[in-house]
Amino acid sequence: MRVDQLLPAMLRSDPARPRITCYDDTTGERIELSGKVLANWVAKAQGMLNEQFDAAPGMVLRLDLPPHWRTVYWALAAWGLGMTIDLTTDHADAIVTTNPLVEGVVVTLPALARSAPTPLTPGAIDEARELAAYGDQFTPWDSAEDDTAALAAAGATRQRYADPPAYPLSAGARVHTATRDVGEFLQLAIGAYAADGSLVLSIGLDPARLPGRLRTEGVSESR
Repeated sequence: MRVDQLLPAMLRSDPARPRITCYDDTTGERIELSGKVLANWVAKAQGMLNEQFDAAPGMVLRLDLPPHWRTVYWALAAWGLGMTIDLTTDHADAIVTTNPLVEGVVVTLPALARSAPTPLTPGAIDEARELAAYGDQFTPWDSAEDDTAALAAAGATRQRYADPPAYPLSAGARVHTATRDVGEFLQLAIGAYAADGSLVLSIGLDPARLPGRLRTEGVSESR
C-alpha cells in the first residue's frame, strides 16, 4: 500500500478505532486519536502546508520532531500531498520543528498548548495558535509517483511511496514502541497502518508501568 493511501484505508476500515495512543511518562499525559480525529489533524496540517508553502508533489519537508502523536499527523499530511519527508536535510522547501529559533512551522508538543511558550523567530508560524483555523477536510489535487522518496535521512532514501513496509506486521496489530528514533517510529507507523493496525507510543518510558500498559492497551507486538 502506498504511504499516501494509509489514512484513506484506515477511514474506510473503521474511522472510530484508535490509531495512535501516546503516553508521556515525563508529564503524565496520555492522548489517543481515532482514525477520524487523526484525519482532522491531517487535513489541518495539509491546509497549512498548502497555504504557507504551496506544497506539491516532490517538494521536501524537513520534519524535525521527535516520536510523538503530532509527528504522525504531520507525516501523513506530507505524504497525502506527495511530499518527501527528510529528517536531516538543510535544503527543504518547508520545515516543521520544535525549535523556536527556526523559520518554519514551530510545534509545541503538549496536547493542551494554545500557543508557543517562548517567542518565535520572525517569520516562524506558531502551530499551536494557527493550526486550529484550518479546515477539517482537505482534498489534495495531485499525488507523487510510485518511486518518489517518502522518507529520507542522511542523504539516503528509507522509504518510497510504493515500497512495502520496512516493518511488516500482522493484520490489525496493536504495536507498542518506546523508540527515540523518529525514522524508525515513522516506519513502524507505516507498517502498523498498512496492516490496518495501530500504535502505542511511550515517551520517557517508566519501565515499571510497561507491563500494565501493554495489558490495558491490548498490545499484540512490541518493537
